[in-house]
Amino acid sequence: MSKWYPKKGRVIFHVDMNSFYASVEAAYDPSLKGKPLAIAGNPEERRGIIVTSSYEARAKGVKTTMPIWEAKRLCPNLIIMRPNFERYRKASSEMFKMLAEITPYVQPVSIDEGYMDITGCEALGAPLEIANRLQQRIHDELDLPCSIGIAPNKFLAKMASDMKKPMGITVLRLRDLPMKLWPLPIGEMYGIGAKTAEKLNKVDITTIHDLVEADIYLLKRILGINGERLQNRAKGIDTRSVDPDAIYDFKSIGNSQTLPEDTTDDLVIKQLLRKLSRKVSERLKRKEVVGQNVQLMIRFHDRKTITRSKKLSTYIDEDDTIFNYAYALLDQHWNGTPIRLLGVTVQDLQEKKAIAQQLNLFTYEHEAKKEKLYETMEQLTEKYGAKTFKNGHQLEDNSQPRTSFQKDYLDDYRK
Repeated sequence: MSKWYPKKGRVIFHVDMNSFYASVEAAYDPSLKGKPLAIAGNPEERRGIIVTSSYEARAKGVKTTMPIWEAKRLCPNLIIMRPNFERYRKASSEMFKMLAEITPYVQPVSIDEGYMDITGCEALGAPLEIANRLQQRIHDELDLPCSIGIAPNKFLAKMASDMKKPMGITVLRLRDLPMKLWPLPIGEMYGIGAKTAEKLNKVDITTIHDLVEADIYLLKRILGINGERLQNRAKGIDTRSVDPDAIYDFKSIGNSQTLPEDTTDDLVIKQLLRKLSRKVSERLKRKEVVGQNVQLMIRFHDRKTITRSKKLSTYIDEDDTIFNYAYALLDQHWNGTPIRLLGVTVQDLQEKKAIAQQLNLFTYEHEAKKEKLYETMEQLTEKYGAKTFKNGHQLEDNSQPRTSFQKDYLDDYRK
């Protein structure tokens, strides 16, 4: 088997679950199989947004971030469901456990995709054999489809996994690049979004091969240092390792939500800010981290988006504190035009245990008084449930989180 494993290079898998949310729902309810299905953040609202959809729905033109009304116009028999994040989280955890049984070098990058470094796994068979067995096991035991890219580095493995969906396995070696990778449109390259592709198209860089051949000084002028990095990736150069501990290397935690309709109603906006602040606070506490920077994102009715932040002199994790800073930023930077979306993020995170907060006498007394209250609330919450306490200013919210899963959701598979 050693002939399938390079003496100096690495063998990297990128495992990408296909239409993950929709596939999990179909596995849970087999009557949904083969039907056009979409997961939407708020199906009751005409202006809700499609989170993901099944391949049957995609064949009708349904796309992620598309408004529900447009998706229904393209596919009148579309089945729309609310997301069930606990269900997706459980499926994700089971999938990553399967990966970890093959190699300890597993790096989740989102709830439905991750990298594996199988270098040194000769005893388990050739890379293609391992990939086939893994794909089949995920399908048999979880009833979920996935695609796997096999390559000498992370970037090429990611590109390979996108080349055949669903249930594809693609090998992308350095010698394959001129035939398989370079002819692709520049917009299909991982790491290049619509705006970057537009900038490159303006200077006649329309394929990945054009990027490979482009003048480095031109790329730096257009894209800065990112231009050289993207060109190296296109050439197949990517020295990043598969890092199992990368799930803990996060620098911010945030939540955002699109409003049911564009609004200038201060009460509605204020209520949403409180809810987002509470969500962020819950996630900070679950990860036992605190932050020193509060960022507010505002997307207006015309989709223009601004972000404004406030650097703090101390670390925070309480929802009221987060809200107060976020609302102050809103008050300072909102121009009164209708708002479409709001986001609250706490940045510059540190683990609580690593912070030795220097409290003055006032702060100490204030925190000490609250500490007994928090302890009592936590004891009662453990006894009677999480909804025992609800501040009057908090919105009733029985829905799941509105944002995609980020790294703070990804350590469950190790437990």
